[in-house]
Amino acid sequence: MTTQAPQAVQPVRLPATLDEAVAALAAVPAAVPVAGGTDLMTSVNRGQLRPAALVGLGRISEIRSWQYLDGHALLGAGLTHARMGRPDFAALIPGLAAAARAAGPPQIRNAGTLGGNIASAAPTGDALPVLAALEATLIIAGPGGARREIPVSHLLAGMEMLAPAELIGFVRVPLLHAPQVFLKATGRTGPGRALASVALVLDPGRRGVRCAVGAVAPMPLRPLEAEQWVASLIDWEGQRALVPEALHAFGEYVAAACIPDPEPAPDGTVQELPPAVLHLRRTVAALARRALGRALS
Repeated sequence: MTTQAPQAVQPVRLPATLDEAVAALAAVPAAVPVAGGTDLMTSVNRGQLRPAALVGLGRISEIRSWQYLDGHALLGAGLTHARMGRPDFAALIPGLAAAARAAGPPQIRNAGTLGGNIASAAPTGDALPVLAALEATLIIAGPGGARREIPVSHLLAGMEMLAPAELIGFVRVPLLHAPQVFLKATGRTGPGRALASVALVLDPGRRGVRCAVGAVAPMPLRPLEAEQWVASLIDWEGQRALVPEALHAFGEYVAAACIPDPEPAPDGTVQELPPAVLHLRRTVAALARRALGRALS
């Protein structure tokens, strides 16, 4: 017995190729693509979404693997967090592997996908700051076999959006062959939703440090001035070590850039940040400091 009204049965299509999936979405504009379904089914169960039709992406083998291409890794959008967390992938892109292992409990890691993490664009998505720090790009599949490439940061910032019947097919990530670190702070013990996260990668070829802070804003934040400042202090030809004072200053620089002080009032007075925001800023500073220290060690 149930007190709930019966739900209408949604038609489900299960294409075998990326182009077939795009065609299915074009044929039924109200259809919703679904891979792992970790975000979609939460919205459905809460009554926030009632899709007219579903296009399942689980049978598309071409987006469930990766390949090497001109100094980059071409990652299929259907890669699960569990697959990205394995040692062979970690040797390729350690920052993304660390984020995948922190993505939640096993049932989430086994179902959730890289493309779903990007498309849902939740501020707490663990892969997002890593992709922002790596300056990854997306290969978008469209009707008629069309393909276009956009920076992942453009999609997350709303500068470029998916058009009707378009899908994220692949993620292009540069292979830096250098240290990468992902750290996050949660409100509970064990894997959980991030209160703040930091991804940091070294780029020796460009003598650069790239850092992205997640979960504190609607999209990952890049403290560009802090990156340039600390990169200028590193001896790229030597040990790449920094004194503790420089690590501490970098953490504070990153935190202040991502969670700035309030603007002064017209009378010149400056209001203090609320205690919870101050705690978050201290958390970001600690994560950034530790991430850089680990990358340089």
